Amino acid sequence: MTKSALQIARAAYQPKLPQALRGTVKAVMGAPTQSVADQDAIQKLFPNTYGMPLIKFETASENARYQSFNVGVILSGGQAPGGHNVISGLFDGIKKLNKDCKLYGFILGPGGLVDHNYMELTADIVDEYRNTGGFDIIGSGRTKLETVDQFEKGYEILKELGIKALVIIGGDDSNTNACVLAEYYAAKKCGVQVIGCPKTIDGDLKNEMIETSFGFDTACKVYSEVIGNIQRDCNSARKYWHFIKLMGRSASHIALECALQVQPNICIISEEVEAKDMSLDDIVTYIAQIVAARAAQGNNFGTVLIPEGLIEFIPAMKRLIAELNDFLAANAEEFSHIKKSHQRDYIISKLSKENATVYASLPEGVARQLSLDRDPHGNVQVSLIETEKLLSEMVATKLASWKEEGKFVGKFAAQHHFFGYEGRCAAPSNYDADYCYSLGYAASALIANGKTGYMSSVRNTTAPADQWIAGGVPITMMMNMERRHGEMKPVIQKALVKLDGAPFKAFAAKRDTWAMVTDYVYPGPIQYFGPTEVCDQPTKTLQLEHAQ
Repeated sequence: MTKSALQIARAAYQPKLPQALRGTVKAVMGAPTQSVADQDAIQKLFPNTYGMPLIKFETASENARYQSFNVGVILSGGQAPGGHNVISGLFDGIKKLNKDCKLYGFILGPGGLVDHNYMELTADIVDEYRNTGGFDIIGSGRTKLETVDQFEKGYEILKELGIKALVIIGGDDSNTNACVLAEYYAAKKCGVQVIGCPKTIDGDLKNEMIETSFGFDTACKVYSEVIGNIQRDCNSARKYWHFIKLMGRSASHIALECALQVQPNICIISEEVEAKDMSLDDIVTYIAQIVAARAAQGNNFGTVLIPEGLIEFIPAMKRLIAELNDFLAANAEEFSHIKKSHQRDYIISKLSKENATVYASLPEGVARQLSLDRDPHGNVQVSLIETEKLLSEMVATKLASWKEEGKFVGKFAAQHHFFGYEGRCAAPSNYDADYCYSLGYAASALIANGKTGYMSSVRNTTAPADQWIAGGVPITMMMNMERRHGEMKPVIQKALVKLDGAPFKAFAAKRDTWAMVTDYVYPGPIQYFGPTEVCDQPTKTLQLEHAQ
């Protein structure tokens, strides 16, 4: 296999570990926990894994001996930088407990467990993938583990391979599945532990015990580099407005972090749009006013950052999408027989008056995208909606009418970008390489301590790595009940941007200045070698949350 100079040099990088994980580890139990909401409903659904204590790892004074055991690992859902280091940390952790421990990887996600598709991950395989991006060591998939048949088929292969613990590396939905699986195996006394690891570039899997999901740091640095490059081009040509859509379906963490890094002229935060009950026209007017004000200064250029999930946060659109989701879930068969040319009228005739009016007002393309096939969770596939083009077209229309009224004196030409896949498999930053390795290592300590239904947790990550705090958090602690496919289901509560939080407040304090003054920052590419202040810094979001 041919390797780049960076890959060769990067293979030698030894990730940093918290002090508590370097020797023999003991688990210190904290206070019992309860779910973030719907406590009675969650406790009823998870009687064997509810209310467990928080766990913090400390260095033990005496060495412990461990029998050899086997572990399975699954990469689930969308890719995120650092997944290979979680597996490396897990591998090194169990080998330190007993050199005869074995690690099995299930191929192409949870489906590999159900279909008994696996491979043993030996030292020579793991060594090839240390500090690399992607999930290609075993691949990933989006199969949901939710039926008894799947749990039983999974148990067959776990029993056959002598696997006593399964580590599921995934986002909120994948870790919800891990929690359901842990509960099922605990109830049936199968003797199989299930541990989760917090992954998603979207940054929406976090709470007081999970500071950040892995991959967020690297992805934001990749996007910020490219946005910085575009801003330099923008400021050189001085003739385009660049509308840049960024990944982040359910929360605007990526857009906010990139804004803090690059200082664009405009950044829309979905959570603020929802809180202020803004309409699509309100957003368009806001952008158009800044375009007009910059044009009055002779600046017919700028950058606009847009979160991928924006459409769903506009309250009128959110109500429309909720009704559409329920309606299409219940009438999928009938809808599939309606001619494409009649689908729009059919939907308008079936919706409530308010939602029918909103739907009818949408451009044809957006209306069609809202009625397309749902994702596996029954939701609109918002990444298919070209929000950046929708907004720029509507801004152009508004500016044209303002021009006739003499309110706009400039020129307006737009370029469009969507940054998504570019950031998901990048070589992890030093922060993600270290953080992920520690998460995997902490997972091995949770297994050694006989825990199940826990998520690996590493905190205090704005401090040097030896001061990081490793432990575990019960997954049930993060759960609430939400409507999925028309029925209430237990899921991990997504962490949205807090409008009273330090990161948003820092952005809000500067955005009016950034709108008018061309004060772009060009972060440049991720640095892996060099001074700590260049190579190891965490996201602006984390620094602000920790008041640094």
